Amino acid sequence: MKKATKYILAGTGAIAAAGIGVSMVRAATTYKAKPVAEVDKLPPEEVDVERFINNLSKAIQYPTIANVDESLVDWSVFDEFHAFLKEAYPLVHEKLDLQIISTRSLMYHWKSAHPEKEPIALLAHQDVVPVTPGTEGDWTHAPFGGEVADGYIWGRGAIDIKNQLIGIMEAVETLLAEGYVPERDIYLCFGHNEEVMAEGEQCGAHSMMMWFKEHGIKLDSVIDEGGAILSVKVDKVIDGHLAGIGIAEKGHVDFEISVNAKGGHSSQPPKHSAIGELSKIVCNLENHQFKAELTPQLSSLFNELGKSTTYPVRCVMSNFPILKPLIKRVCTEIPPVASMMRTTTAITMSNGSPAPNVLPQKASVVANFRIMPGQTVEDVEAHIKKYAGPKAEVKLLSGKNPSKISPTDSRAFNVISNICKSMDPKVIVAPYLVMGGTDARQYEDVCDNIYRYSPYLMTTELLLTTHGTNERIPIDTLESGVAFFKRYIRALTKD
Repeated sequence: MKKATKYILAGTGAIAAAGIGVSMVRAATTYKAKPVAEVDKLPPEEVDVERFINNLSKAIQYPTIANVDESLVDWSVFDEFHAFLKEAYPLVHEKLDLQIISTRSLMYHWKSAHPEKEPIALLAHQDVVPVTPGTEGDWTHAPFGGEVADGYIWGRGAIDIKNQLIGIMEAVETLLAEGYVPERDIYLCFGHNEEVMAEGEQCGAHSMMMWFKEHGIKLDSVIDEGGAILSVKVDKVIDGHLAGIGIAEKGHVDFEISVNAKGGHSSQPPKHSAIGELSKIVCNLENHQFKAELTPQLSSLFNELGKSTTYPVRCVMSNFPILKPLIKRVCTEIPPVASMMRTTTAITMSNGSPAPNVLPQKASVVANFRIMPGQTVEDVEAHIKKYAGPKAEVKLLSGKNPSKISPTDSRAFNVISNICKSMDPKVIVAPYLVMGGTDARQYEDVCDNIYRYSPYLMTTELLLTTHGTNERIPIDTLESGVAFFKRYIRALTKD
């Protein structure tokens, strides 16, 4: 028996050693990022950087703030912004047809000689979020000043998402000046109320989609705002640029959860007031999160990142399939990563008694859920009722199911990936799930290939200024952004 055990242990050790050896060889050879061949590298693009800087600065100076209540919108600012675009981009307005859709959304049509081919659409939105009252003084430069200082352009919309809108206009204006003639039609669709999550006829993006639908137009592809190129640098582990291509969006839903009680004077309280009972429900919901999964998109992201790590780490990551259970457990403890793995639960608002000495007759909270593809608003409601129990009233306030998932083997996805790799030898391209919402999801009825990508190199610190204080964009990332859009348009409309 001892001899058998000895042989088993020796054999197991030999197998393990062999496995480690194979992993090391695989990590050193096949499991690593492939360099871009010289033939794949594209020649430099003509980009008028000074014009881009000047025009983005001016664009920021128009506080194009939308509102769900359209009577509260200052439409004159949008009209002034449109006049600015006309003056800044004369060739676009001379060569492309323009129509106003749904109040103030802009749709430009660049016609080709082949209207029978499915056109492409490039999206951005004109509106920006307001600056939180009382925080104006926290800005280094005025939020709507468009200041150019310290290597940045400062102001609301610099990242979300006037940089995209102006970048697209710069690309098209330059292509027109160069005499480029597309072989399929191109649409530029700039919605006016993306930030307020407008729906139906009120939503500019939805109305533009309906225009395509009513005219029987199926789009070849759509590109909209998404993740920027993120600098990924960890000493002795990885030094690269992550270009995430958004292939889907989470859904979102708000539910009001309430508990009723007798109420009365606070001098004679029950064991648990309505707020106490509701607190138990809140804790139960937070302690019973939705199941986390390593989705194909997240697995692909880890896999691509692993290929670009230094050798010792790459040796470990080459065994990613085996390590999935461990990686999953670790990732669920990191909120930003966990949000890519499950439908999230966030208790965001609460309401109870109208006075300190009054027991509430009704206590309520609002819970916001960001829904993973494959789940629905109805699934979230069932989850709440399961863990809230019979004492709770559950009321749907508003919501939208997740978007469809676009393919990663389409012509448009491959074009984005190839351009990124040709422009930057340090880039790591991977599909990912967009946490927020964009106008792109509105186009699902007329397009199967919908991608979300913003070709501007950023740091995590800068991305966190989106919707916050000191939003700004580095000047040195603007040129590559315009170059990307020029190449994207050429690649998708040259045949």
